[in-house]
Amino acid sequence: MHSTERHVDPATFRKVVGRFATGVAIVTTRRGDADHAMTINSFTSVSLDPLLVLFCAEKIARFHDAVLEAGVWGVSVLPATMEDASRFFAHRGRPLNGQLATWAHHRGESGVALFDDAIATLECTTTAVHDGGDHSIVVGGVTALGTPSGAAPLLYHEGRYKSL
Repeated sequence: MHSTERHVDPATFRKVVGRFATGVAIVTTRRGDADHAMTINSFTSVSLDPLLVLFCAEKIARFHDAVLEAGVWGVSVLPATMEDASRFFAHRGRPLNGQLATWAHHRGESGVALFDDAIATLECTTTAVHDGGDHSIVVGGVTALGTPSGAAPLLYHEGRYKSL
């Protein structure tokens, strides 16, 4: 029997896909009276008609269940000056209360938090959720857009933050 399946080392895989430079964003949602936020670099546009975007959420993350339950979410694309926020929202287990207090933000039309210094913002309503192994692929219809800042973007490449 001939198998086409090959063993791919996860550490090598991570190194290889890390060579794809990405932007960095924080996705937010609100469940009950609690804000939830998470740093992402797995964000992309999907469709122009209808307007769709997606991000990937790790299934064991607290944010995962919150965003699926809420059904609405915001994306704040980060400028190079917000590396500290990216690092903060990438860490698990931080307290929910007051986690947004350090960074200026406002509520979008859907009630989700959007960062004032973001270079772009989107508000979305979940239209589909697909299994993606240890992540869920969350697809959303875009309901609002903004370009609050024209600053240089924060980038992530080979495990390091960079900017243009």
